[in-house]
Amino acid sequence: MSMTRAKKVLMNESKAIARLAERLDNEFEKIIKFLVKTKGRIIVTGMGKPGFIAQKVSATLSSTGTPSLYLHPAEALHGDLGRVISGDVVIAFSNSGETEEIVRLIPILKKIGAVLISVTGNKKSTLAANSDYVIDSSVQKEACPMGLAPTTSTTAMLALGDALAIALLEKKNIQPKDFALYHPGGLLGKRLLLKVGDIMRGKSKTPIVTKNTKVRDVLLKITKMRAGSASVVNDEGKLIGIFTDGDLRRHFEDGQDLLNSKVGNIMTKSPVTITQDQLAAEAFKILTAKKIDEIPVVDGQKRPVGILDVQDVLESGLV
Repeated sequence: MSMTRAKKVLMNESKAIARLAERLDNEFEKIIKFLVKTKGRIIVTGMGKPGFIAQKVSATLSSTGTPSLYLHPAEALHGDLGRVISGDVVIAFSNSGETEEIVRLIPILKKIGAVLISVTGNKKSTLAANSDYVIDSSVQKEACPMGLAPTTSTTAMLALGDALAIALLEKKNIQPKDFALYHPGGLLGKRLLLKVGDIMRGKSKTPIVTKNTKVRDVLLKITKMRAGSASVVNDEGKLIGIFTDGDLRRHFEDGQDLLNSKVGNIMTKSPVTITQDQLAAEAFKILTAKKIDEIPVVDGQKRPVGILDVQDVLESGLV
């Protein structure tokens, strides 16, 4: 029984969101164009359950390149309206459009000189009538079987808030590097900001040898530097190969004196490389896709400047 009710709730809310998409009109487009040009801040408000939605929408706007803050309507009536100045845009969430605390804000916001955008389920309400722009968030019915608890209506508001924020992000041409500025902490920040150069092992910790170096000497150098491979270069210092224990194992049965062989004869030629300016997350994808443990880091002239080991990525906390 509870499973049936849960499915009905999800179907109710998904259908409501689909109807919102069908109802979007030129008014929404006008709002986006206006918000892109506005020099003021975006202040989002709402009372009760719509208030929680307003807080989330404000946070989403801020994290996607549109400065925003949440204003509690009751606190606003007791002094916090001082946070609003002329030129600011206030987005008010109210399903009925008659929420007392919201309606009482209207004349003061007008006097201050703020632009009012309402997200409401009642286009004939006091809030809608006094708004500069109106976004229709009306739904046919709440998911609550009694039709009382804000459920589908708040889901509709949340979806419209997301639509607004992402449409603004696209209109402002916000790029991943811009997005990263607002998310410097945690895993997301690392994925967006952490570069290969931040975690790689530098040149002083990277065995670099020529193709004519004997395997014996290469192994000694790898052991001394506690590395897992050696980068092989030509006479110009450009990377032409990489030597790993895998290369050594593959040639054990060749019948040759491996230790006295030239490393250029058994190295892996033209290995995959990466630069220190590339994202560490991109490097990890390469390591995983190629099923390798190390990847040489090169400069613009293909000269080795370090090595990135999969352990370096894991220790960084990126994954």
